[in-house]
Amino acid sequence: MRAVLAEDQFLLRDGLIRMLQAYDFEIAAAVDNGPDLLRALVAERPDVAVVDVRLPPTFTDEGLQAALQARRELSGLPVLVLSQYVEQLYAKELLADGNGGIGYLLKDRVFDPDEFIDAVHRVARGGTAMDPEVISRLFSGGSTARERTISRLTARELEVLEVMAEGRSNAAIAERLVITERAVIKHTSNIFTKLDLPTSDDDNRRVRAVLTYLKDSEGAAE
Repeated sequence: MRAVLAEDQFLLRDGLIRMLQAYDFEIAAAVDNGPDLLRALVAERPDVAVVDVRLPPTFTDEGLQAALQARRELSGLPVLVLSQYVEQLYAKELLADGNGGIGYLLKDRVFDPDEFIDAVHRVARGGTAMDPEVISRLFSGGSTARERTISRLTARELEVLEVMAEGRSNAAIAERLVITERAVIKHTSNIFTKLDLPTSDDDNRRVRAVLTYLKDSEGAAE
């Protein structure tokens, strides 16, 4: 699997390169600024991009904007964004196109190799990998949109969907919530029905359910 990496701090970039290579990723390019990132993504067309939000020259959101521009040019390009802090605006922009293959992790997660690599794989497969703190921040507050859609779900279904947003499997959801996998499957089916998601590939419906949840939650936080 080929990856493009963007991180301006040399030691962290070098560490990420070594970690990804240790898990059999090929590093197609490793850059330290926004313009080089955009060029690398368009030229290399990687299986996944791992991108620091803030890159030179201004250290604002060059990494995110370069990734979003590449995603517009290369439809569905999987992008995993790394950030020091939860920024609701960044999450909103990442979710805006309504497609999967996206992730937003706090940099602290990088120090758990298994968790980080699992997130990279999920995003590369077209799924989602949202940091629990990002989900918590997005889901604060209330709105009319949320009441129309998300309030159809029971408290337990919301819990299942929240863990699903992290990209977890049925088994992992069951373990986290201390319920059976059969119960998770039942709740997931109910979620699909209540969110009016038509029958299709199950992984695709999971992504669409998560995006519905996150986008309504993001609207709630505004």
